[in-house]
Amino acid sequence: MKNTVCNPLANICTLLIYIMSATVAAAQPLIPMPRQVEWGEAWLVRASSAPWRTDTVAGLPGEEAYRLEVTPAGVHIEAGAAAGFLRARQTLAALSHGDSLRCCRIADWPEYAWRGAMLDVSRHFFPLAHLYRQVDLLARYKFNRLHLHLTDAAGWRIEIKRYPRLTQQGAWRTDASWKTWWAGDRRYADALTGHGGCYTQDELRALVRYAAERGVVVVPEIEMPAHSEEVLAAYPELSCTREPYGAADFCPGNDSVYTFLENVLDEVLDIFPSADIHIGGDEAGKAAWGDCTLCRRRMAEEGLSDVEELQGYFVRRMAAVLAAKGRRTVSWDETVGAGGFADAAQTAALGARPSIMIWRNPALARDAVRAGCDVVLSPASHCYFDYYQDAPPTQPEAAGGFVTLEKVYAFRPDEGLTADEARHVRGLQANLWAEYVPTPAAAEYMLWPRLLAISEIGWNGDSRAPFADFRRRALAETARLRAEGVQAFDLAAECGERPERSVPVRHMALGAPVKYNLPYHSVYAAAGDGALTDGLRGGWANNDGRWQGFIRGKRFDVEVDLGRRRRVRRVETTFMQACGPEIFYPEMFVVSISDDGEHWTELCRRSEPVRKTAQPDVRRYGWSGRARGRFVRVEATAGAFGGWIFCDEIEVY
Repeated sequence: MKNTVCNPLANICTLLIYIMSATVAAAQPLIPMPRQVEWGEAWLVRASSAPWRTDTVAGLPGEEAYRLEVTPAGVHIEAGAAAGFLRARQTLAALSHGDSLRCCRIADWPEYAWRGAMLDVSRHFFPLAHLYRQVDLLARYKFNRLHLHLTDAAGWRIEIKRYPRLTQQGAWRTDASWKTWWAGDRRYADALTGHGGCYTQDELRALVRYAAERGVVVVPEIEMPAHSEEVLAAYPELSCTREPYGAADFCPGNDSVYTFLENVLDEVLDIFPSADIHIGGDEAGKAAWGDCTLCRRRMAEEGLSDVEELQGYFVRRMAAVLAAKGRRTVSWDETVGAGGFADAAQTAALGARPSIMIWRNPALARDAVRAGCDVVLSPASHCYFDYYQDAPPTQPEAAGGFVTLEKVYAFRPDEGLTADEARHVRGLQANLWAEYVPTPAAAEYMLWPRLLAISEIGWNGDSRAPFADFRRRALAETARLRAEGVQAFDLAAECGERPERSVPVRHMALGAPVKYNLPYHSVYAAAGDGALTDGLRGGWANNDGRWQGFIRGKRFDVEVDLGRRRRVRRVETTFMQACGPEIFYPEMFVVSISDDGEHWTELCRRSEPVRKTAQPDVRRYGWSGRARGRFVRVEATAGAFGGWIFCDEIEVY
């Protein structure tokens, strides 16, 4: 074997080498693939009884870096810290074939310091055995963060001894299914009559220790100021209404709220040694704050102009509490700007640099860095694993969206950032929200194999191999997981994207100008004014850049100019339905034709009640016959459920 791979990593940390023949690669489907690897032809047999040597060396970039050499004579590991030796042992476990090891030289280190996965145990409570199994799997693929979403409206899952009603009442609801409960009375119960559960402090301490031994830090999340219905049902005096079932947000004008939260955090910090503590901060409705006497008084005392700035006060106050206790705040990206961290100098004064978890738009990472924060990238577009991973009609009901293994793998955490801004990207994380994930088996189905892509990105960054190579390795790993009893999605049976998306369509209105009598929404603009006649059909995701979304007036109304009077035989378009994000088929569909764009002749009117469906799907609407005209008008009207209307192309033949 050559010796170049074993030069000190300090001298080659910027040189990313991917050396592996196709034949050897097929035999060694490692995930994540080591940064530098050279395979030998020989094998170390009876590895368990062969000599092992470990050396602590200086000069390696990062505490998880290591060098590994396997020869017929034994195993030699070099690392600068315990974490490096742990990662080397995890690589050896992946390399082993029974009691044999393929000879190799490896130099390896991670690209990102935060490589995480989040489990939402509030919407559906998962037993400890499931958490332990996920820790084992995360460690196998060199993840180092398990983020537990422990509190939300659907259930408070952590024992807090000072406030027993949080679990006596807040951990139990009237229906086992989140979907049924959310659509119903949203009431809480008790352990005898309700559905749910909670973890004791001792159980969580044991889980934390177990994970730490495997290189995984457990990061707790305690939601605030919103997503707190379960807290405020048990302790209504902490809300602005001071009535049970009257609010979702804490009252930021009430000093008792800060006392309560600091007491809760004291017990949380005693369980979790993680330097990072997640406080939520997302989707605060703030509905009662403007009318609340205590909130108005707080705003006047602090010189705050509106309820958004009041949330900023709340978030910064809690961040200061954690900083004083030697911890760093993590929060969702709604806390960038007036709602939290807006000024770098003000943020620095808190004493510990917060981290922002970016979920809405990766572009918000730049705003967070400018506000003096670090970032963890977790955008819904690539990292939300409650979204469909294959053609929705073939899958169990999910939250919506369409995030395939390939789409996850295409994500670049530092895309669009300058080199200086990218220094503040701590890493990336996948999130599994559990509204539509009722069981541990369902959770594994949604997590694996997509988490393999997060593993590869987190370890190798932009130096990762092409997707075709990764997919080959992912197929092998998925088969291994399924053979071990992990309920992973069968990647080998993947249907993939909607076929129509990959085939441009030619028709008489291609490139024709479109007049919008009601505007499309700016968030779902697709290609703008030309999107409905660009020959491109949408896929399974409503946010894939092909579908235009309409909600103004609950109607869709466009006119297509064919340029001159022409013979028209057929008009067709496709609408999407995805009930989770409130996208519905239209109840009324109308096609009209005109010579002058003023006087219209109706060609068809189709009326059909809208019925909800479990999975997203698409449906063709159209007219066929004989007509002549220059302008074609297509209208669609929402039904009883209201919501959005999504369309991808107006086709005229």
